[in-house]
Amino acid sequence: MTIPYPNPQPMPVIPAVTPPSGASRPRVTFLGTGYLGATYAICYAELGYEVLGFDVDADKIAKLNAGEVPIHEPGLDELLRRNLAAGRLRFSTDIGETADFGDVHFICVGTPQRADGMGADLSYVEASVTSLAQRLTRKALIVGKSTVPVGTAEWVEQLVGKHTPTDLGVEVAWSPEFLQEGFAVDDVLRPNRIVVGVKSEWANGMLYAAHKGVFDLAATEDREVPLVVTDFATAELVKVAANAFLATKISFINAMAEVCEASGGDVTQLARAIGYDPRIGNRFLQAGLGFGGACLPKDIRAFQARAQELGAGEALRFLHEVDLINLRRRTRVLQLAADLLGRRSGPAGPDLSGTRIAVLGATFKPNTDDVRDAPALAVAALLHKAGADVHVFDPQGVENARRAVPELQYEATITDAVTDTDLVCVLTEWADFRNADPVALGELVAGRRVVDGRNCLDAALWTQAGWEYRGLGRP
Repeated sequence: MTIPYPNPQPMPVIPAVTPPSGASRPRVTFLGTGYLGATYAICYAELGYEVLGFDVDADKIAKLNAGEVPIHEPGLDELLRRNLAAGRLRFSTDIGETADFGDVHFICVGTPQRADGMGADLSYVEASVTSLAQRLTRKALIVGKSTVPVGTAEWVEQLVGKHTPTDLGVEVAWSPEFLQEGFAVDDVLRPNRIVVGVKSEWANGMLYAAHKGVFDLAATEDREVPLVVTDFATAELVKVAANAFLATKISFINAMAEVCEASGGDVTQLARAIGYDPRIGNRFLQAGLGFGGACLPKDIRAFQARAQELGAGEALRFLHEVDLINLRRRTRVLQLAADLLGRRSGPAGPDLSGTRIAVLGATFKPNTDDVRDAPALAVAALLHKAGADVHVFDPQGVENARRAVPELQYEATITDAVTDTDLVCVLTEWADFRNADPVALGELVAGRRVVDGRNCLDAALWTQAGWEYRGLGRP
């Protein structure tokens, strides 16, 4: 059922529950303090909860306790320091302390793609749940928040049953996350929906109490936060289905970009025109280099793998093509670079030796330092492999990029990156790049050639400044 809150109609009766710790509201823990867990822990402390974040990484925990956020996320640093000072938030490497502290334990560990296939690696989920369950001494609710294959919640329930005494009554629930990097603080404090998969009224009541701060904030701001209460399988499917849909929409417009390139059409005008149709909408219709990051690529692959295991693989065959379209955009940038530089492509691709190329962008999207499966960094590596001398600049992602692809040359400023280059490739749509002055940059380069891998530049402005411009899916 879907429960909007606040609602002019009477709210369904959600049982009032007393947290097992005896506290006035549930004490919450977040196991795993990566991007997901750290953001949730900090934001829930901001909502007034007593929060403990757990991780096995002692260096990360030390930084968090010292007020240093290990990721770049706008607004998170200030919230961390404020809630540490208020005493509502702390971080620990002690799983026993975590078990004793919490009433509701959120599992926020990574579920990367398996090294031996497309499926999700659930070893971190298993390790965290098992370690926690073995140390619980009273009733608690363990809530999965990581993105997992459907059926994981039932498996976690079996793990909990195996490692906790029956008389404790420990229960399991699932509540997927919907964070967008660069907007994560608002996505936690002001979500567009909350989904919970539960099996009992007690679990439903505990999860409602654990989210009441979100609902109370919505009420003060005269907003609604729909609450969807459902079963385990549906709750697990919501996140992967949403990601699969978004990935499909992005790859659709990139497929249209390929058709536009072949026919002489302009994909930016095409996207604008079809986006006015309210059945389609204009979000996620920005043709370009394609999607990346820690979620969409691995999630659609894991979804396909799980569907195959369930005997429903044919239903998701289209996601294979979605993935291929997305990956194809990276090699398209390489082709455009070769065309602009007058280099022909042979069977092994173009030879770009003797050229110097500036790559602006290393993260998979702006307002983050995350370079996991970043198309920009993948293209930079392709250009380097083709023989180019590649110089990369990113406002936040340079250090992570250097660790991931050390063979590239990284620069401290946009000026350093573009000076004396034969070609500039804009591959992440940071505001610094969108708003750059093409006249000023033109004075620094050896050749005024630009590949707009995100269709984020004003093509007319750059052309007027003497640049030879190429966008993806544009004439």
